[in-house]
Amino acid sequence: MSRISYFLSVSIVLLILSQFFMAYRSTKIESPKYTLIKSYDDFEVRQYGSMILAQTVMKSNSYENTSSNGFRTIANYIFGGNEANKKIAMTSPVIMEMGTDTKMSFVMPKEHTLESLPEPNSDNVELLTVSPKKYAVITFPGYANNKKISKYSKKLLKSVKSEGLETIGNINFMGYNAPWQVIGRKNEVAIEVK
Repeated sequence: MSRISYFLSVSIVLLILSQFFMAYRSTKIESPKYTLIKSYDDFEVRQYGSMILAQTVMKSNSYENTSSNGFRTIANYIFGGNEANKKIAMTSPVIMEMGTDTKMSFVMPKEHTLESLPEPNSDNVELLTVSPKKYAVITFPGYANNKKISKYSKKLLKSVKSEGLETIGNINFMGYNAPWQVIGRKNEVAIEVK
């Protein structure tokens, strides 16, 4: 085996091992707890509790046009861009409410209250509490883009309607993985239901 072949083989093995490690670590990141109310053929209904969000609003309804800027804006807050220069643990998923404007949110770790969180340095980040909500949710793998979010949103809305459930508000996209994680990616599309 030549040196180049050996180097390539070792590199590929290390890359695969790092992907499995990232997939394992992503399952250890705090996520909001929910109660499964009912599973249907291609979606499920979940009851989520109250959550505190750090949120930014972007003047676009496109995932591809807003995801990077929105992520950077809120990531700056949790990485110390706040009045206390305090780092706040990352959670998953990153939530994007896909309306006329896109609202991107990070769920704050459950150890925090609205009062214990430091004020954001940026006027573009707002801290807010959302009340408990019931969501219909469909899951899909791989990398997200406008086309996939649209496809699974239509599928979810059609399925929810066929089950006689009434929806409230806009579609939410929920992404669970870092961009560099290739194996074990998880995405969800959700909509609030009555």
